[in-house]
Amino acid sequence: MRNFKWTTTLLLAFLALSAAAQDFHRYFTDATLRLDYIFSGDANHQEISVDELHVMPRWYGKRQRLADVPVQGNGQIILRDHRSGTVIYRNSFSTLFQEWLTYPEAQSVRKAFENVMLAPMPIDTADVTVELYDNRQQVAATMTHRVVPTDILIRQTGYGALTPYTVVQQAADTTRCIHIAFVAEGYQEHEMDTFLNDVKVATEALFSHEPFRSLRDRFHIVAVLSPSAESGTSSPSKGIWKNTALGSHFDTFYSNRYLTTLHLKTLHDWLAGIPYEHIIVLVNTDQYGGGGILNSYNLSMAHHPLFKPVVVHEFGHSFAGLGDEYAYADEELPMYPHDVEPWEPNLTTLTDFHSKWEDLVAEGTPIPTPLSSDPKTVSSRVGVFEGAGYSSRGVYRACQDCRMRTNENPVFCPVCDRAIRRHIAFYTE
Repeated sequence: MRNFKWTTTLLLAFLALSAAAQDFHRYFTDATLRLDYIFSGDANHQEISVDELHVMPRWYGKRQRLADVPVQGNGQIILRDHRSGTVIYRNSFSTLFQEWLTYPEAQSVRKAFENVMLAPMPIDTADVTVELYDNRQQVAATMTHRVVPTDILIRQTGYGALTPYTVVQQAADTTRCIHIAFVAEGYQEHEMDTFLNDVKVATEALFSHEPFRSLRDRFHIVAVLSPSAESGTSSPSKGIWKNTALGSHFDTFYSNRYLTTLHLKTLHDWLAGIPYEHIIVLVNTDQYGGGGILNSYNLSMAHHPLFKPVVVHEFGHSFAGLGDEYAYADEELPMYPHDVEPWEPNLTTLTDFHSKWEDLVAEGTPIPTPLSSDPKTVSSRVGVFEGAGYSSRGVYRACQDCRMRTNENPVFCPVCDRAIRRHIAFYTE
């Protein structure tokens, strides 16, 4: 009977995998549909416009759970089969545009931002819906357009000469893995050996952390040698503007440590034809800064002493959708209404705490939880600590400290660890 049960379990698993594979090939070809959009507007009104469509060889994203997402995000892209209306693909994302909407400038100025989404290439006509959510998780802007695979104006990209790249780490199974591309920013041709060494440092930093360490064979990693005309990056507050591959710069939204690029179309042009889904941009600078945006990119300085913790922290944002667990008294942002539960798995307003880490809190733990003076429990004692998500009041984190809170803390807290494990499992199991 035991052998029969084991055989039945294997058979059910095989059938589930086969069904998922059949579902993918029923609706999609093994190619990537790149969708370029312009998100524009101000704090009161936002709009979504189609810019360009591309088709690129091979698809490197999920092939199962196609209509599901592991986290809600600040927006979603949804593909429906045009004939039946069936949702055939969905992914979540966040954007710099939506973050900008929380700043005072958005009250009086309209701006436009590039955004790029990836989806598997549909076999037949599909209706694509893009939704942007406000901080109450309500639809703030939506737009639906049709994609006809035979459209002659879908640009073929990545079928010719590719940006030179090298495989840094081979996944155990490249058909069920997470594809990461490191991209060089601010490295001239003669500095590519430095870039490759920086990639090695960043890779080892990431996989020195659990749960990445124990699940390392599920990641496929390449390094993309995108050359810049000049070394470094732009620093507007210092009057420095550089000609670089991605046009990155500090002082994003006038915050001197916020290092980003707004040129997402250029970023994906460098990557066309290369195996990738998640992006880590390394910037050739020793000035502190970086940024991470869910399913968009992780960008980090490479030569500051805090490079390793920062690149790991930003990957927590860009890959797993983890929220920042810190708050600055002089830079509070009203990103999380206190009567709405954040979608980020490591933040709570206690509005729906049962859906978060309530099960990990020991019985008798006070809520909110007072700080501990015992350094051994700082990263391991799970509670409800006030101050997170850029708010000193009303938003809570799970542990006193965590990789998502400070650069000094060496590990992800148990709640972030679990969230990352679930995220990896979603894409690879």
